[in-house]
Amino acid sequence: MIVENDFALKIIATEARSGSLVGISQQKRRCRRGVDKMKKQPFMIEEIPALLWGEDSEKLYLFVHGKMSCKEEAAGFAKIAVARGYQVLSFDLPEHGERKGKTDVTFDIWNGIRELQVIMNYVEAHWKNVSLFACSIGAYFSLMTYAEKSFSKCLFLSPIVDMKQLIEDMMKWYSVSEEELQAQGIIDTPMGEKLDWLYYRYVVEHPVVSWLSPTMILYGSADNLMSQETIQAFVEKHGAELTVLEGGEHWFHTEEQVAFLEKWLNERV
Repeated sequence: MIVENDFALKIIATEARSGSLVGISQQKRRCRRGVDKMKKQPFMIEEIPALLWGEDSEKLYLFVHGKMSCKEEAAGFAKIAVARGYQVLSFDLPEHGERKGKTDVTFDIWNGIRELQVIMNYVEAHWKNVSLFACSIGAYFSLMTYAEKSFSKCLFLSPIVDMKQLIEDMMKWYSVSEEELQAQGIIDTPMGEKLDWLYYRYVVEHPVVSWLSPTMILYGSADNLMSQETIQAFVEKHGAELTVLEGGEHWFHTEEQVAFLEKWLNERV
């Protein structure tokens, strides 16, 4: 999984299993009413579909989603940020959202970096005060692209901070040696992910070395993609603030996790 959180909407899936839908349906309607009233402008940044949320402002949050997500899932975050005087810019990464099923631009590290730079070129031409929200692999793409940028504030949810470690963990899970991966080039895994030799070599040769922006991280102790030790090492190296939800997963989706996420965002945006 590398899925985003449109909190207050995602919890309906959890409540559906328990059969308690009345209160959640009311909460969903309240959240949707707030989002529906928000100014929302769809447009293109070169070939990238984007959404700009909120009234004109000198302050912007750039929202970078994760795998299996899309620009629309910024809605819950935008509701909080816009109420604090920000605009929010979200966009579809390759093979996501409006680009799902289109393979002319693949979802990989090289295109991720290229497109985040395209987005940043647009952002810097229109805003001076820029903050960043990124989730999971969206955070990793941001770390790789924006290492020398100085954001006003960065919020990371369940970030992938060490892709080399994640790929090597996946190789262990599926008993794939480095030699086998090099020989085959690409190996499919049961979880639907591909192990890619060129991708692996790229992240080995391009570790995250520098990160200049003040950063706050929300992490679940039951995250199955990044260990707490790996997150802690990043925090200590780059002076970030870390909040750990005990029992929280990589995807914040239960009612408790969603409520904790919303509280964390309200206190930090």
